[in-house]
Amino acid sequence: MSARVAVAKTYKLFIGGKFPRSESGYTYEALDHKGGYIANVAKASRKDARDAIVAARAAQPGFAGATAYNRGQILYRIAEVLEGRRDQFVAEIRAAEGVSGAQASTQVDRAIDTWVWYAGFADKYAQVAGNGNPVAGPYFNLSVPEPTGVVVALAPQGDTGQSLLGLAAVVAPILVSGNSVVVMPHYRQPLPALSLAEVLATSDVPRGVVNIISGNPAEVMPWLASHADVNAFDFAGGALFDWVSWQRDAAGVLARVVAPCEGIPERSLERITAFTEIKTIWHTKALG
Repeated sequence: MSARVAVAKTYKLFIGGKFPRSESGYTYEALDHKGGYIANVAKASRKDARDAIVAARAAQPGFAGATAYNRGQILYRIAEVLEGRRDQFVAEIRAAEGVSGAQASTQVDRAIDTWVWYAGFADKYAQVAGNGNPVAGPYFNLSVPEPTGVVVALAPQGDTGQSLLGLAAVVAPILVSGNSVVVMPHYRQPLPALSLAEVLATSDVPRGVVNIISGNPAEVMPWLASHADVNAFDFAGGALFDWVSWQRDAAGVLARVVAPCEGIPERSLERITAFTEIKTIWHTKALG
């Protein structure tokens, strides 16, 4: 019997709940920590970036209109499905990052716990971030946080411990308040993030709420940063790139920017509120 030829997988983009190849037809090779070939990965183009934003914009109002409790259920379901496929993620993290099985397993645990933590905050963050304001008159005055809209994010690009956990730490807080997101994963270690797209597709996340486009941020992010239909940017992984030029482009379209920082917190209320707007409501008190 002849030896069986292995079927190499091509990891595709995740746009609008579907898995298209790059419009450009280009791919690049994902390598393991020793420089060995693992798989082909779709290399996003300008049109792919635009398509992802269109999908995110179409999905955002419906997701924002869901109840906070329902959004919490959706985020928790991601954790449930991820838990069921943990062996796959452990193997991908080990190959990409060159860490031990125990270290890879710990990263998966922390990623799952991050989704659970943010799921629990979905119907609670408004009570912390909003408040009733004192006024001199027969009125109620309330500050209520609402989602910013469409957010573009760049996952952390560190050497180890980031390929899955870093993506969760960036994407989960964006979703809590009802935003949609277009995210670029770790450029050199994209497989866990692209496998997470399969988790999202089989969980309760509405189509288009999360869009994952792989490729070189230096090539794709300028098109995203200058897009007029984006409301905010999280340049978490931008320190290794010319993110200041992206910030200038974002200023040109009046979008909010969260700058890169050293060490993205896995769980943070501030990362939820970074992508919310405060709406002030006035209401008269009953007289008599």
